[in-house]
Amino acid sequence: MDINTLRGIFTALALVAFIGVWVWAWSGKRKRAFDEAANLPFADDEIDKNTKGADQ
Repeated sequence: MDINTLRGIFTALALVAFIGVWVWAWSGKRKRAFDEAANLPFADDEIDKNTKGADQ
């Protein structure tokens, strides 16, 4: 087994890992969790507004 064979095997494994992550990310089961994570920066703004109002 030479270096080119190892490179080919590594490339194939990387492709399989990439496809696995892609399927996981686009699965319908994860949509709610990803939507919630996408709104986290906006939740911090609401917390800051509530905190500033309570401090005054």
